[in-house]
Amino acid sequence: MPLTFELCPGRMIGGDHPCFVIAEIGQNHQGDIEIAKKMIKMAKDCGADCAKFQKSELEHKFNKRALERPYKTKNSWGDTYGEHKRHLEFSHEQYRELQKYAKEVGIFFTASGMDEMAVEFLHEINVPFIKVASGDTNNFPYLEMVAKKGRPMVVSTGMQSMETIRRAYKTVKDHNHNFAILQCTSTYPLEPQDVNLRVIAKYQKEFPDIPIGYSGHESGIIVSVAAVAMGAKVVERHVTLDKTWRGSDHAGSLEPSELAEMIRSIRLVELALGTGIKTRLPCEEPFHRKLGKSVVAKVKIPKGTVLSPDMLAVKVAEPMGVAAEDIFQLVGKTVTKDVGEDESITPEVVDGL
Repeated sequence: MPLTFELCPGRMIGGDHPCFVIAEIGQNHQGDIEIAKKMIKMAKDCGADCAKFQKSELEHKFNKRALERPYKTKNSWGDTYGEHKRHLEFSHEQYRELQKYAKEVGIFFTASGMDEMAVEFLHEINVPFIKVASGDTNNFPYLEMVAKKGRPMVVSTGMQSMETIRRAYKTVKDHNHNFAILQCTSTYPLEPQDVNLRVIAKYQKEFPDIPIGYSGHESGIIVSVAAVAMGAKVVERHVTLDKTWRGSDHAGSLEPSELAEMIRSIRLVELALGTGIKTRLPCEEPFHRKLGKSVVAKVKIPKGTVLSPDMLAVKVAEPMGVAAEDIFQLVGKTVTKDVGEDESITPEVVDGL
């Protein structure tokens, strides 16, 4: 199967296609739909390809005791974890409203399906692809269920072993060929020593038939841009309007100016990566004409002389002579006219060149 596929309508990923940038709004909207809309617009204005949320059906994602667990921290929106999560969870109708707004703005809209029922809803509203969060990458019944929906998938791999990722790849691949895997470390904020970008190369080697990407939770943009230089075809970063807001994700998120700068830097790196074909480029020609070295006569060489290495030198010469790299091709050839000491040896004065 090809390395490229259509992740969203009209938007291919993998191969030589531009990196697909996901602005992960997640639950950084504070439970306020108007803030969520501002963040969608911000993602679009900064150049992101997709605005992504996190959708849960809480009774299907958590058991009762987990929802009843006391949750009294500086980031809490309620006395229990359930109250906290309910404050941050948009309804189905609100999701449809956000989806409509994203379409008006002109940015792709999707969400992580955090449980099977959430995936059913996202499938119902026809999101372009399903994001699998790191916490579900070892949830093989869930992976199989999502894969069978037939929608493209993006799978994060935080908290998992390589063996688990191999199993996840096979589970999805058995039912769905259109998916990408993202290197990820699940902590907020992520310290550089825990990023492990070399896993991108490991994934590229192990799974050469799918695009590989990066989901980052680090501060700043350098690491994410480096991931693109290493071949990441999808980059996902949490975004926020204010890092000081309540919530554990904000510290590892990008504010608008950072998101815009990251995307500009990604596009610059993509441009700089080039074709991989090494040749002298048109932009180098003026410098080559000015400073490129060629062959000159080390001594006076009379007409009819058979050239030997001790007669030849390499200098910046006017006019430019035989290219420096071709000096050994001159040995044994006969000059057809006199060449003065320090003069250029041009192709026209060498017989059989």
